[in-house]
Amino acid sequence: MSWKSRAEPFLARFPVIKPPAGHVSVREKAKWTAVVLLLYAVLTNIELIGLGAGSGGGVIEQYRTILAGQQGTILQVGIAPIVTASIVMQLLQGANLIGIDPSDPRDKIISQGLQNVLIVVVSVMTAIPLAFTGGYIVPDTGLASTLGVSLFAVESLLFVQMALGGIIILYMNEIVNKWGVGSGVGVFIIAGVSQRFIGGIFAFPQVGGTSGLLYQYYQIIIGSVEMGSVFTAEGLQSWLFGPGSLLAVISTVLIIYTVVWVQSSQVEIPLSHAQSKMGGGKYPIKLIYASVLPLILVRAIQINIQFIGQAMYDQFGEAMPSFIGVYSGGEPISGLLYYLSPINRPEDWMWWLGSTSNEVWQIVLRVFTDMTLMVIGGAIFAVFWVRTTNMGPNSVANQIQLSRMQIKGFRQNTRSYEKVLERYIPQVTVIGGAFIGLLAVLANMLGTIGQVDGIGLLLTISILYKIYEELGEEWVRNRANKFTQIMS
Repeated sequence: MSWKSRAEPFLARFPVIKPPAGHVSVREKAKWTAVVLLLYAVLTNIELIGLGAGSGGGVIEQYRTILAGQQGTILQVGIAPIVTASIVMQLLQGANLIGIDPSDPRDKIISQGLQNVLIVVVSVMTAIPLAFTGGYIVPDTGLASTLGVSLFAVESLLFVQMALGGIIILYMNEIVNKWGVGSGVGVFIIAGVSQRFIGGIFAFPQVGGTSGLLYQYYQIIIGSVEMGSVFTAEGLQSWLFGPGSLLAVISTVLIIYTVVWVQSSQVEIPLSHAQSKMGGGKYPIKLIYASVLPLILVRAIQINIQFIGQAMYDQFGEAMPSFIGVYSGGEPISGLLYYLSPINRPEDWMWWLGSTSNEVWQIVLRVFTDMTLMVIGGAIFAVFWVRTTNMGPNSVANQIQLSRMQIKGFRQNTRSYEKVLERYIPQVTVIGGAFIGLLAVLANMLGTIGQVDGIGLLLTISILYKIYEELGEEWVRNRANKFTQIMS
């Protein structure tokens, strides 16, 4: 008996959100997406019971925009368990180690159940070091004294809340995937990035503790900041390279333009009806064929490495071998973990700003490592993504055949279609994955408005563009249906 036969009774009964029986209207999708976003906003403002003073995310806070959670709240773990479980499933399916056929309805149920179980397990495993190591979440000693319990009891309470938050966001993700607009992970990333991006433009120090872009220029206009101080060495350095700097504004605008341009760049395969010469269509192969989502998988590996590294350092301190890593202020400053840590902002590599004490060769090696990991990792995970989401040449050829279409000028069989598609899909997948990985690193190196992570910004633009296309297609479909009804 195969493992699927033994696991199917359990996995098939694992609680899931029931998919819609038929077509879901745009209004219905918008309603469910709005409900989930409202719930997300509420949960990211519910503070953990038993949270003590001095709690901080450490190195994890650098990736908060793509983790789509909120420090110190019930959604502390964010979408990290979903992304980690997706990585495991992508690797297992890509290497064909579990024998899952995405086109088989039975295997699809088993695959979804297995992934949900993995998400629950990862939620628990992620919450354990957060709650019990003391480096990320500090228990409230006052609450322990008041209740007459040990700190371990308070840590256990924090653990249960964070693990529960990971399970809640799992089902919120399923609601959006099946009933809403786009994907749940995408919607949560948009919400987190937009909050930080808008804060980077409009924030006032009296409210949020930081100055937004507009506030900085407002201070110059009203004379609170003298123009002479702006043209000093320190002033120019701040306005050119600091948070909300001119470089960050230019970088953000260029990245937005580049992603929109790349999203609209595509190779079109002409199609025609197999049994009729009337009509036809095109199959688009975009430059970012695998989307930006595979980059989350690459960054998630780096996040997990840093997460484990900081947990080890918090636990063992200076007893941990220095060649593995030494931390200061929650960030690695030397050792292997330093070179594996991503570049998150201009200060990480602009040594002339005096923000880092590392040698130039160390900084260059770190930049080279980050760029290599993102470019090669982006290409590799893009290939895995295409293979496991029915976007490969063979799957697309079968889809064309089943839709009773054919590629113009070629015989009507899947093998000939596959040969044509193999000229474009593999190459575009690798080039697109590598390009978007390079763009993400450059975004972090140059900085962005609100210090949004480069991948977070790329994902937000890409997801919004995809939602725009999806809503546009839905609008055209509805207009065509109404026209058909009128004519009949």
